[in-house]
Amino acid sequence: MTTQDITAEQFNDIVTDNEIVLVDFWASWCGPCKQFAPTYAASSEKHPDVVFAKVDTEAEQQLAAAADIRSIPTLMAFKKGKLVFNQAGALPPAALEDLVQKVKEFDIDAAVAAQENGQE
Repeated sequence: MTTQDITAEQFNDIVTDNEIVLVDFWASWCGPCKQFAPTYAASSEKHPDVVFAKVDTEAEQQLAAAADIRSIPTLMAFKKGKLVFNQAGALPPAALEDLVQKVKEFDIDAAVAAQENGQE
């Protein structure tokens, strides 16, 4: 699967309707964003079971503000609609692959259950 550009209107549906979603918040004028793009695209080819989305922070300023994006690139990972990773900065290829594997292995159901039990 290749990367897909998404808008604010699509964001919630993409995140909630897919098992695992990575979102790259970027801008065309951002040097590190341009450097990270080929790494992100290559990873998307290796993991067809993961949605690799991209949000242009210039075109989607309200979405970037709602996501509290303070620097770019920022990478977020969602599993079953829950945010499980949020970090600014471009990741090298090995670190991105490690992140994808960790998100795949992460038991979000157990984490949510533990959180709910801790709050009761």
